[in-house]
Amino acid sequence: MERLITYFETIPSSHRSAILVGGITLFWLIESAAPLFRFRYNKWKHAGLNIFFTLTTIIINFAMAFILVKASDWAVQNSFGILEWLPTLPLWAFALTGLLLLDLIGAWFVHWTEHKVKWMWRFHLIHHSDTQVDTTTANRHHPGESVFRFVFTTAAVVLVGAPMWMVFLYQALSVALSQFNHANIELPKSVDSILSWFLVTPNMHHVHHHYVQPYTDTNYGNIFSIWDRLFGTFAQHEGHKLVYGIDTHLEAEENTNLGNLLKIPFQAYRPPVGSKFSEESFSSSISSEKKQATSA
Repeated sequence: MERLITYFETIPSSHRSAILVGGITLFWLIESAAPLFRFRYNKWKHAGLNIFFTLTTIIINFAMAFILVKASDWAVQNSFGILEWLPTLPLWAFALTGLLLLDLIGAWFVHWTEHKVKWMWRFHLIHHSDTQVDTTTANRHHPGESVFRFVFTTAAVVLVGAPMWMVFLYQALSVALSQFNHANIELPKSVDSILSWFLVTPNMHHVHHHYVQPYTDTNYGNIFSIWDRLFGTFAQHEGHKLVYGIDTHLEAEENTNLGNLLKIPFQAYRPPVGSKFSEESFSSSISSEKKQATSA
């Protein structure tokens, strides 16, 4: 464990880049060999659009990285944050607790918020507008979204009291898991039924990319699946019956045009066709799925 900490305390930028590129390459090869859906699309052209947004995310995070470092240093030096207030833990428990909390605040909570606050949703729906979800979709974020995600990450670092080695470890896991759970693959049910109790799997996260409510507002997790199970936002759906995209922007000229995607947050708001805030609709839809599964 100490060797792992030492590595992430001094991880070179080239290694962090290798994690990003290596993850995309690995899951690109896997999904090409055994895809869940055989999309009729130019995979390279599709990737090019999503990689543009990946690059803008990298640039924004790089430009503001000094804020993250200063936030972490301040929290540690002033003994501020949840980790600082807990009793002394074994190193492995300290690391796991920190990662769980960073994932809760820096990933799950901001994601949930993006679905509940209209102006944030207008930026986030660019991510949901992809109708051919694959591993490159992972970092398809509007530059505006990248900014407020960074703000939430910084807040998480301060509230958790996370040292920088933990922040770098969290970011590495976040990138790898995001590429994994967006990949155009499906795990065997026997594997997913176990793994999805701990980690966000492709089978789980793909449900979040179903084009219509109520499923769009489920499975917000990125690394750990515990938060969706704990807060009642976990849902399941048969993978081959999913339809990707978002019901308000299903036309290709809107969801594959870079210029339009950048302007969507500033265009007139389109309410979702599905019932975005209806618990009754969610319950009835889930019950319907269960009945279908039972009859099958």
